[in-house]
Amino acid sequence: MDRRKFLVRGAVAGGGAAAVSKAIAQAPALPTIRWRCASSFPKSLDTIYGGGEVVAKRVEQLTGGKFQIRVFAAGEIVPAFGVVDAIQQGTIECAHTASYYFVGKNKAFAFDTTLPFGLNQRQQNAWIYYGGGLELVREFFKDFGIISFPAGNTGVQMGGWWRKEVKTVNDLKGVKMRIAGLGGEVMARLGAVPQQIAGGDIYPALERGAIDSAEWVGPYDDEKLGFYKVAPHYYFPGWWESNSMYSFYVNIKEWEKLPKEYQAAIEAASYEANIDMMAKYDFKNLAALQRLVKNGVKLHAFSDEILRAAQKASYDLYEEEAGKNPAWKKIYEPWKQFRGEEFLWHRAAEFTYEQFAYSHPFGK
Repeated sequence: MDRRKFLVRGAVAGGGAAAVSKAIAQAPALPTIRWRCASSFPKSLDTIYGGGEVVAKRVEQLTGGKFQIRVFAAGEIVPAFGVVDAIQQGTIECAHTASYYFVGKNKAFAFDTTLPFGLNQRQQNAWIYYGGGLELVREFFKDFGIISFPAGNTGVQMGGWWRKEVKTVNDLKGVKMRIAGLGGEVMARLGAVPQQIAGGDIYPALERGAIDSAEWVGPYDDEKLGFYKVAPHYYFPGWWESNSMYSFYVNIKEWEKLPKEYQAAIEAASYEANIDMMAKYDFKNLAALQRLVKNGVKLHAFSDEILRAAQKASYDLYEEEAGKNPAWKKIYEPWKQFRGEEFLWHRAAEFTYEQFAYSHPFGK
């Protein structure tokens, strides 16, 4: 993506928003437009659901109220995992979702959200905005009649809630786990039984024993969903989601009908949502984790045995998919090269700093 365009759009989302909004509002030729946006998330999860609301609110402000987007929670007009089909069918004009929910259609959907042992949040942004990632995923999405805009991120996630401790790969065998994206297939290769369940339906499944384990996002959301009440063991890290980017999907035909001013408003609003969600989670997760520990939650790190086995299974999956899925291979090969180079840079600067600073937070 052109750096100048990025900076200009960023300015629109910030200090230039008021001037742009006034200019658009004063343009009588611009139409009044009403869109429906289906979220894949429940309203109770205010931060992740809020990503769609941030986009809608900012678009309305930037266009002087001429372009309004109404956000509907998962299940209100479209099921959580039905947004791609709904956009293709013209039921809705746009959606706020996680692309990896749709790996059943094609595993290449995962690149727009996350891959196990993949990029962190900053690296994902670098790949998307400057490393050619956005162009690659948008080319892929054309076949589904969609254009996508990064619109949120949780950062690295936790490793989920477990009824019993898991210390070895053998402990994973037969465990029924709610897990999304390619992490589920990796877990299956390690002997677990993955299930994809919408956010609002996870707790009832865990409570009645339909599943033995569940992952969602992190302390703030997980506390709201109440997992700690029935599964006291909380693991980290969520190796299947080293970042988790969410996207604002738009029907391409509807996008092409929009005035350029309205297109710019969506782009700017999505940039803001992408930054805003990560900042909120970084702020909210700490207090939530402290509350969970006070309520008796037991924190555990995954063992090296489990991490190494999961990493090998992940990389084997990627290479196998590259040999049979052209869409995957087209994105995977440049992504793999980018990941290797970014890991070298972050290992040199970020990792060495963090390893020392986090180990000696008060100079001791």
